[in-house]
Amino acid sequence: MTFPDDFMWGASTAAFQIEGAAYEDGKGPSVWDVFCERGDRVFEGHTGNIACDHYHRWQEDVNLMKEIGLQSYRFSVSWPRVMPDGKGAVNQAGLDFYDRLLDGLCDAGVKPLCTLFHWDYPQALFQQGGWLNDESSNWFADYAALLAEKFGDRVHAWMTFNEPQLFIGSGHKAGAFAPGLRLSMRELLVTAHNVLLSHGKAVQAIRSRCSDTQIGWAPVFHAIQPESESAEDIQKARDFTFSTWRDDLGDNSWWCDPVYHGHYPEDGLKRWENILPPIKDGDMEIIHQPLDFFAFNQYASALYADSAHGEPTDRGVRGVGRPRTAFGWDITPQAFYHSLKWISDYCDLPILVTENGCSNVDWVSLDGAVHDPQRIDLLHRYLQATHEAISEGVPVIGYCQWSLFDNFEWLAGYSQRFGLIHVDYETQKRTLKDSALWYKNVIATNGGELIP
Repeated sequence: MTFPDDFMWGASTAAFQIEGAAYEDGKGPSVWDVFCERGDRVFEGHTGNIACDHYHRWQEDVNLMKEIGLQSYRFSVSWPRVMPDGKGAVNQAGLDFYDRLLDGLCDAGVKPLCTLFHWDYPQALFQQGGWLNDESSNWFADYAALLAEKFGDRVHAWMTFNEPQLFIGSGHKAGAFAPGLRLSMRELLVTAHNVLLSHGKAVQAIRSRCSDTQIGWAPVFHAIQPESESAEDIQKARDFTFSTWRDDLGDNSWWCDPVYHGHYPEDGLKRWENILPPIKDGDMEIIHQPLDFFAFNQYASALYADSAHGEPTDRGVRGVGRPRTAFGWDITPQAFYHSLKWISDYCDLPILVTENGCSNVDWVSLDGAVHDPQRIDLLHRYLQATHEAISEGVPVIGYCQWSLFDNFEWLAGYSQRFGLIHVDYETQKRTLKDSALWYKNVIATNGGELIP
C-alpha cells in the first residue's frame, strides 16, 4: 500500500497563526490584530502577537521540517507585513523575511506552496470598505503581482485564497471571526463576488509573471455524509454537497462553480435573484481562469443526508458517543473518501489536500515526549481513505497535514492543539510529537506504514 511515486507529502500553516511579530519591522495591522484587541472575542483574550514566534525562529522550524522529511510546506504570506496599508508602499523588511524563508525551504529540499490570503486582511483596506469596495479585486491583484515578481522563482505552487466560505460567512455574516461584521445577504453577495474577481485577477497577475508555476486555490469542501452506503443515499449526499442551501454562502457550488465552470449555480441564482450584485460583462471570464489543481481543506463531515426529511441534518443518527476530536468534530474518513471521488467527477484536475488533521489533548509527558495516539489513528484512517480513492483512479497528488505546529486557532486561541510539533508558548520550545515521528516514517516509506 504505497502512494504514487511523485505523491507530495507536506504540512500546512498560516501566517497569522504562527508568525507573531505582529507590530515589528514595519508590519501593518490586520483585521485579526484589531479583532484580538477587543479582548472578549478570542478564548481568554489570546492574541497572535507572539504565536509560535516563527518570524524569529523560522530557521529552527525549517530544520524541523527537514527532520520530519516534509517534501512540501504550505504557508501563507501576511499581506500587511509586505504592504502595511494593503496597497502602495512596500515593506522591504517583510519581503526580506519571506525571501529568507523561501531560500531556507529550497535549501532543505522542501517545496514551497504559497497561499496569498489566509484571513489576515489589512486593516487599512478594511477601513476603505474591504471586500465591499469594488476596487478590492484590483488591490488584491497588485498584491499578487508583487509576490509573483519577488518570489515566483522559488514558489512551487500558488493558492490565491484559503477557505473563502469561512472568512466571508463567519467574518462578514455571523460576526464570529474578524472583522466581526453582520452584513445583509445582499451585501454578503457583493463581498463574495469581489473575492471571486480577486481570485481571477490574482491568477492572471501570477501567470503573466511566472512562466513555470502551478496555481490553484483552497476552499473548504463541506462534506455531506451518506446516511448509508447504498447507491441511493450516496447520490443524495452528493446532490446536497453540490447544492446551494445554506444561508451564509458556505456552499461548495457558490464558490466552485464560478471558478471551475465559469458560472454561478442555477439554484443559487434563482434563490437570490432579487438581491444579486451587478455581474458585469467579462466578470465570469475573469473568475474562470485555468487552474492546475483542485485544492481543498476538510476535517469532518458535520452533516449527513437525511433521507426521511430530505435535507442535510446534524441530528444524532450517527450514534450517541460517536468518536470526535478535542474540538468536537466527528471523525468521518468515509465522507472524506466520498469527497475525493465527487471532486474528481466534478472537476477534471489533479487534487491536492491542503488541510486535514485534528485537535487533540496533547501535553509533554513526564518522559519528555508528547504522546498523541489519537492523532496518529485519525491520520491513518484519512490517509487510508485517500489511498482507497487513488486506487480507484482519483488523481490525488499530495497531502498537507494541518498543522505543522500547535498554533493560534482563531476564536479558540491557544486552547486547541492541531500540530505535529508541540509548542510551549511560554518558552517557545518545540517538541516533535509521536505523530510527527509516525508521519516521518509514512513519508519515508511513501505510505508503506499505512498497510493494515
